[in-house]
Order: sequence, then C-alpha cells, then structure tokens
Amino acid sequence: MRLVSHPVLCNYYVTYRCNASCSFCDIWEKPSPYITVENLKQNLRDLKKLGVKVIDFTGGEPLLHRELPALLQEAKAQGMITTVTSNGLLYPKNAEKLSGLIDMLHFSLDSPDRDEHDQSRGVKCFDKVMESIEVARALGERPDIIFTVFENNIEQIEQLWRDVCLPNNLVLILNPVFEYNQVGSALSKESLDKLAWWARQKNIYLNEAFIQLRIDGGNHVDNPVCKAASTTIVISPENKLILPCYHLGMKDFAIDGDLFNLYHSDEVQKLVALEGKLPACEGCAINCYMQPSFAVEVNKYWWKALPSTIKYNRMKGTWKQMVRF
Repeated sequence: MRLVSHPVLCNYYVTYRCNASCSFCDIWEKPSPYITVENLKQNLRDLKKLGVKVIDFTGGEPLLHRELPALLQEAKAQGMITTVTSNGLLYPKNAEKLSGLIDMLHFSLDSPDRDEHDQSRGVKCFDKVMESIEVARALGERPDIIFTVFENNIEQIEQLWRDVCLPNNLVLILNPVFEYNQVGSALSKESLDKLAWWARQKNIYLNEAFIQLRIDGGNHVDNPVCKAASTTIVISPENKLILPCYHLGMKDFAIDGDLFNLYHSDEVQKLVALEGKLPACEGCAINCYMQPSFAVEVNKYWWKALPSTIKYNRMKGTWKQMVRF
C-alpha cells in the first residue's frame, strides 16, 4: 500500500567538485559548475509545490560552494528541512556562517585511526573532522558522524563509537557500502549480522531495512522496492533534472525555471514509471534512494525501517519539524 505518492526529498547537487578523492566514490572525477542562488529560488518554489519536505545539499563537497549559507537560508525560508554532509576540511572556517541553517549536519569519518581514514579519503582530513566536531558543538550544533561500513573497517565501529560519539553525545550513522559503476563492494552475511546488532545500540542509527535488502539480494526488477524517481528529485549542478536517479542518470532535462510542470510532463513521468524496473536496477541497494523508498510504501521493508527511523527522530528531535511542516 502506497502511503505517499509525491516526492519527499530533493538531492540537490550544488557541485560535483570535491577536495577529497575517496576510493569508494567517483563523483570527484567529474568536471562541474556551481549552482546559482537564482536557480535555487525558482526550484524551491516548485519543490514545495511538489510536496518535497527535505532538501539535501550534496556534492562533491558542498562546502566548496561559497554561497552555501545563502542557499541554506533560502531553503529554510521555504520551511525545508536541510541536510549537509561534509568531509570537515572547510567546516571550521565556515561554521559561524552556517550556524542554525543545517537541521542534519553530518561529518564523514570512516576510521578511528587517523592514517587509515586519511588514506581512504585521499586527503588528510581526520584532524579537521575532530576540529569540526569541537567547533560545531561550541556553536550549539549536534552533528552526526557518518561511517561508511566496509569489510575491512567493521571491527572499528566500537572504537569510533566509544571514543568519538559517546563522549560528545553524537549519533553514529552506519552507512553500509553499496556497489555501483564497479565502485564499492558487497558485505558478507557475517558483517550484516554484526550491523544488525549495532543497530540496537545507544547513539547508533542504521536503517535495518538496508540489511534486509542486502540479504534479499537488493532490488528486483520483477517486484521493485526502489521508488527513487517518485520519492526523490535529483537536480544537477547544471540545473537539470536527472532521472531515474543520480547513479543511473539515464536522462537529464533542462529545468528552465519550471520544475513543477517538467516533473509532471509525459516524458518525465514515463521514466518515473520505470523506477526500479530497468536492467541496471537489478540488485541495486543504494542507500540514499532506498531510504525514502522504504518510507512511502507499507511492505516488509517499511516495517523493518520503522524502529530505526523512530529511534533517529527521537534522538535528533526531527519529528517535531516534520509535524510542523
């Protein structure tokens, strides 16, 4: 049973540029412009009409965009819940300008060991993440730590949780690695069982439906769980609508100041109807699209996701914003 039929999330790529070169990501290899404030204003108007409640300013590294505070202010003025994920390199010097504008601020940290984290990111940023946590907390922010889980770092969850998250009362978000474009690798059943245990611990957030989906072999085109195109609006730095999702990116459409009518056009809706059914969708388990997919349709994944979703919203207080919206 479908609960929500309209998009709820916008993944807004402010730039593909990045000041890191993570081994499990290829986005930093792309040439890219930066979005403009004027285009954002036009798109925000239509995103609100489409029913979007959450806007994730992403990249690349979103803090490379010098007008990010202005972008966030525009989104907040429209009542949007805002999220930003950063590698921490630029946060300390921009923290005061960003203060109070980001509802869900995430810092990426993949190891409690400085050298290991810096090697995985291709740049020395461990110390900047530690500094960013300190600066954010001094400003009254409560950032989350996003830990991308691989086979070779799963045993480090405990140290990162114990040494970084608990002392600072931060939520540790466990983000199981996913495969696409020959980037990333699958997790073993043993590792998935360990993650299921961690999901129930204090100050840990892991959508348990991610685990179930991987056990089931990912999305299946004959009975797709993925609702990427109908739940999530993806906008590129070139101000184009990307369908059916960023990672497939089969087709893009120039927005030209009319996102609302573009989204409802026959050509776009034909692609939306193919979500989760394309050959490349077989076996897909990409977290950023499955998260909203699990939330809009009652099935076994909805029930699996519910306890962890309630837990996170209770820890962060974001349920209050959703009710107010």
